[in-house]
Amino acid sequence: MNHLASLPSSSLVLIDACAQASLALLQSNLTPHGILAASRTKEAVARRYTRIFGRDAAICVMAMCGSGAPALEEGAVASLDALAAQQASNGQIPKYVDPEGRDADFWYLGCIDATLWWLIAVDHVRKHGRVGANRWAEPVQRALQWLLAQEHQHFRLLQQNEASDWADIMPRSGYVLYTNALWFDVKRRFDLCHAHETHHHFNHLFNPFRRDLHEYHRARLLQHYARRGRSDQALYLSFVNLGFVGDEGDVLGNLLAIQCGLADEGMAHGIANAILASRASDPYPLRVVLRPLSPEHDLWRSYMGRHRQNLMHQYHNGGIWPFVGGFWVMVLGRLGLRNEAWAELAKLAATNAQDNWRFTEWFHGGHLAPMGMAGQSWNAATFLLAQRALQGQGSAW
Repeated sequence: MNHLASLPSSSLVLIDACAQASLALLQSNLTPHGILAASRTKEAVARRYTRIFGRDAAICVMAMCGSGAPALEEGAVASLDALAAQQASNGQIPKYVDPEGRDADFWYLGCIDATLWWLIAVDHVRKHGRVGANRWAEPVQRALQWLLAQEHQHFRLLQQNEASDWADIMPRSGYVLYTNALWFDVKRRFDLCHAHETHHHFNHLFNPFRRDLHEYHRARLLQHYARRGRSDQALYLSFVNLGFVGDEGDVLGNLLAIQCGLADEGMAHGIANAILASRASDPYPLRVVLRPLSPEHDLWRSYMGRHRQNLMHQYHNGGIWPFVGGFWVMVLGRLGLRNEAWAELAKLAATNAQDNWRFTEWFHGGHLAPMGMAGQSWNAATFLLAQRALQGQGSAW
């Protein structure tokens, strides 16, 4: 079936225009040492967005590799090289590095997902790029060892501090959905031990409403704490800690659970249906929290209100992030909802096109005002990856 036939011609033109604009933005944001998080503006320089970020760059690397554009193919390798060059002695990949190699930052309480994304991008470039299978062999082993040192020896899930992944102003800690979806993907890509146990405990801790009980008594207790006073809302919990959990509806974490192969078919469709029912992609894809935290919520932290940045419907607390919209399209396609996926891709193209192709970092989840930096590289990257996925290209993920 030709799913493109269901789209109006104006949407097809817009999708093609966004693909061209996305490639142009990535080339514009490329330096000899790798891809910057955002276009070089006075505000971006002041906020250090003109750095090579571990997570941002890795996602961009996946889109640059396989693009066919020589500069982007070379830039993908350069980005991974720049991050590896500033790898900590214990194996951690930095949150970001200065493109001139003068500065590396590891965040307040550590940045766990930069290392995960870097490893995923390394595997992607080894498979689809122009490097040998053993490129970055030593940094890879050190990065894996750093992550393994943070894995619980029974749950086989990574443990982390608050605000130490991409949602760095959210109070998720302990076992975090988003992080452990990536960890399972890393385990599959690098054939690490205990992947089955990671899969099992992921689906019991983050979905504590499963009927089968854990044999491990501490896991049973965590399930009990997580269920207490809550009903099954179709989504995985955003995090599980000893006495509290996150049921705000972490959209990116849930999408990655599907994309990384952790959710079975029933769970995956339930997640997609819950996101569709919440209208999280209207009018722009995609709000990253379905139930934003208010200052009165038990999980609210004072740092969330700093500079009034992470208030309700803002930033990580319910803002609209176009780069997450790319993962939404990929998941819809993965679930066989291809008409819906192409329609959402067209909406994502229109979102990136706002304000003369500004590629806005995020929009207010309520009144839709454009917020954050212009020329956000990973907006372009996930659009291209989503388009590739719907076209059936193997280099999409």
